[in-house]
Amino acid sequence: MKIIINGNEREFKEDATLQEVLKELSLEGKVMAAALNMEIVKQAEWKSCVLKDLDKLELLDFVGGG
Repeated sequence: MKIIINGNEREFKEDATLQEVLKELSLEGKVMAAALNMEIVKQAEWKSCVLKDLDKLELLDFVGGG
């Protein structure tokens, strides 16, 4: 299935969870927030959040600066 992540299209296995996608992208522990189709997904729900074909996923990491 195709998932659009931060504007880039990627291929993943059918019924992949948000947690599995993060693991495959080597982003576990690096992503602080995730939005699926413009809705925030709490970290406690990442393991059970099943993605669908053409979902739009935004992955965010907070960076400090000044």
